[in-house]
Amino acid sequence: MKPVKKVSKRTRAVTGGALAAAIALGGFGAYSAGATPAPAAQAAVQADAQNKNLTRSVHLTIDAATEAAQAALDAAERENQRISVAVVDRNGNTIVTLRGDGAGPQSYESAEKKAYTAVSWNAPTSELAKRLEQAPNLKDIPGTLFLGGGAPVTAKGAPIAGIGVAGAPSGDLDEKFARAGVAALNK
Repeated sequence: MKPVKKVSKRTRAVTGGALAAAIALGGFGAYSAGATPAPAAQAAVQADAQNKNLTRSVHLTIDAATEAAQAALDAAERENQRISVAVVDRNGNTIVTLRGDGAGPQSYESAEKKAYTAVSWNAPTSELAKRLEQAPNLKDIPGTLFLGGGAPVTAKGAPIAGIGVAGAPSGDLDEKFARAGVAALNK
């Protein structure tokens, strides 16, 4: 057994100081995360609303995305289908993904790609798959999947999210479940 090396007072002071700073910053970060915006920040947001060089966009909340994903999963479970469902925002970033019990390992990534494809073109992926006949290079766009199972979520006609489902025996079923997720948002 090796003897324990004695640590110098300087090393202990530096280590203790770093630990105290980390704890203080963690506490400050936790406080800041729960803080309300300062009046100056609120004024800046209001001022930016008047700036014609900026745009605003609409996004689903995490609660709404989760509700939509759960509705799609529930619709599939009622028909004894094992699926994964993904909800992405307007920019294609994943908000939530649920992998149903027994869903295949490939279904997770496929669901995300179908959701991304649906929001990118603001169209169900089954319709987009038909476009491959005239434009076969579409399938080469990274991150896309041109199979039935993706449905766009819109607000005032503009795409704000996409819901993708994968794992059922057909794209038609996947898309049916994705549309159940969209319908849950429109209630």
